[in-house]
Amino acid sequence: MPFQLSPGVAVVEKDFSAIVPSVSSSVGAFVGAFQWGPVMSPTSVVSENDLVNRFGQPNDLNCTSFFTAANFLAYTNAMLVVRADTAGQRNAVATQSGSVVSLTKTATGTGYTSVPTINIAAPNITGGIQATATCTLTGGSVTAVTISNGGTGYTGTPTVSFSNPQVSGGTQATGTVVVSGGVITGITVTNGGTGYTSAPTATITGAGTGAIVGTVSISGSGIATVTITNPGSGYTSNPVITVNGGGGTGATITATATESGVKINNNSVYLQNFSTGQGTYGAFAAKYPGSLGNSIEVQMVDSSSFTGWQYASSFPVAPSTSSYAAGVGGSLDELHAVVIDSLGLWTGQPGTILETFAFMSKASDAVGADGTNEYYVNVINATSNYVWWMDHPSVGTNWGNAAHNTTFVPAGSALTFQLSGGVDDYTLTDSMLENGWALFLDDVSYDINLCPLGAVSSNVAAYVINNIAEVRLDCVVFCSPQNSDGSPIIGSGSTATTAMTTYRNNLPSTSYAVMDSGWKYQYDRYNDKYRFVPLNGDIAGLCARTDYTNDPWFSPAGLNRGQIKNVVKLAVNPTQADRDVLYAAGINPVVTFPGEGTVLFGDKTLLAKPSAFDRINVRRLFIVLEKSIATAAKFQLFEFNDSFTQAQFNNLVTPFLRTVQGRRGITDFLVVCDGTNNTPDVIDANQFVGDIYIKPNRSINFITLNFIAARSSVSFTELAGG
Repeated sequence: MPFQLSPGVAVVEKDFSAIVPSVSSSVGAFVGAFQWGPVMSPTSVVSENDLVNRFGQPNDLNCTSFFTAANFLAYTNAMLVVRADTAGQRNAVATQSGSVVSLTKTATGTGYTSVPTINIAAPNITGGIQATATCTLTGGSVTAVTISNGGTGYTGTPTVSFSNPQVSGGTQATGTVVVSGGVITGITVTNGGTGYTSAPTATITGAGTGAIVGTVSISGSGIATVTITNPGSGYTSNPVITVNGGGGTGATITATATESGVKINNNSVYLQNFSTGQGTYGAFAAKYPGSLGNSIEVQMVDSSSFTGWQYASSFPVAPSTSSYAAGVGGSLDELHAVVIDSLGLWTGQPGTILETFAFMSKASDAVGADGTNEYYVNVINATSNYVWWMDHPSVGTNWGNAAHNTTFVPAGSALTFQLSGGVDDYTLTDSMLENGWALFLDDVSYDINLCPLGAVSSNVAAYVINNIAEVRLDCVVFCSPQNSDGSPIIGSGSTATTAMTTYRNNLPSTSYAVMDSGWKYQYDRYNDKYRFVPLNGDIAGLCARTDYTNDPWFSPAGLNRGQIKNVVKLAVNPTQADRDVLYAAGINPVVTFPGEGTVLFGDKTLLAKPSAFDRINVRRLFIVLEKSIATAAKFQLFEFNDSFTQAQFNNLVTPFLRTVQGRRGITDFLVVCDGTNNTPDVIDANQFVGDIYIKPNRSINFITLNFIAARSSVSFTELAGG
């Protein structure tokens, strides 16, 4: 406390009531393919119904992802789910125009014996843009070049020139350009030599209102045709087409690149790449990628179109002038909006209202009486579960202007925006899954404990073990074996056990991973069919349920706590002989016992070395102890390393460990934090050391029952040695 310079009373309050806090031990993490929802953004899910609401229902292509997460949530209520980013998924938009990624196709060789072909198809993209295409022909046997575009309205002159320094003699090449259609600034074909003995042909064709941007380079003899075809138009960035021929003869090139629609929700933050595209996508886009967006329709009305509007009954009165606008001399800024399930993909009933937005404002500075933002752009972007604003409508005036002295001229009719162009893609490569799991390296933002992997290759399983679990040191990975083609292992005997052990042998020795014996067959109520699903979601769920019924340091296996839910049958129901092989390899059998259910019948980790940590309960015990005590120990930072702080640490940790001991987690412990381990050298190095010795409790894996027959004249104490 401060030194007092004159008499007085100083009141100082000190807090010595610190305890070791409880930490989470049951939060799951999962990465998979889903129909809807945020991409590459861990999202909290608390139940199967919540999973459906946020990420959509399962189908034939993503059922293993969906049911792995759903099966985990059947045992608990906390999971962070990541929808992985796939290459083909696209957001539905009200007007499909916008950027097509650069496409490059390269082939080497000369003397092509058949037609090298490049196709770029973007049938969902409209709107004009200036384009430039260059075709360079080098090598022999070229007489003609043709460029055609089936539109009108070019803003510049397409040009053709010829260059071929490798060929001499003969007749110089001629070129033909056929141009019609919108917005091409220049097409160049270059071939400046002579001596062509046959006719090479380069054709660029655009059937839409825009044109192609691309480069074709051809070298070598015997070239037949290079074709670039684009039935769409309106690119806002350049697709690049490259064909390079050099070295070798008699080559045949066939290259196809197809880009359709607009990919909006990409990588981490939804719609992050809208910032450079506003004004080119129409007024709205689906908030997330997927074909479900094609069922979304947005309707907006202002004061001019409310009467007679089919959704007017959903609002109390017509929009007019907001109190804010009226107060600053503005007028007619209010509007209502509805988001509609136009095709019935969400609700099963076309035309059902999904969301309503009442009394929004066209004024960018509008606020309500309570200070909340009423600008329609911000309201929709902040609260809609389905759409994202992209651009103002083209009818009416002053959209987005400040309200001061502004009259917002009404649109004159209801504004309707039907979204389309949404594309599903459930194909997950190993790298896509690994990118999703890499998000969980951030152990500050994401507190996770149990990581079921779903149906993944051993490469992905090894990546998550090595790069997530063994880096964080506070979570356990759960995996299920599968065939090399990703299918479930089905059957019994040595064939099945060999396939399982092959998968396991591709994984590291670690106490931070648990492997079960395969897949289960369960009912899919959403599609009225049965499916095979990996068991790792259930095994992780058993650990979470054990936390609630007992504690993390109890084994999740056995007839008391190891009952698996929602099982019709197992893909592999291992016999005792099979279990002997699997358990020796660190694989925990899941077994169906007649009349007793399907049970996790092992509690090993994948640690190959004999150790206390080769059991699930011991690994999870130490995760809880380490995490809890480390959290409490942070408050010793920047204190003095003296006997007072050391005693304070002892008094903090000892009661906690005594509680764990009383709850059967450990049999004995010792906390050492004094001058014996905090030597002067340790103190001078600004360090603080606490040694915590633990004797963990062990689960029973083997039971021996000895039955001894005795003569009537013999005392039991004699036989028992008492």
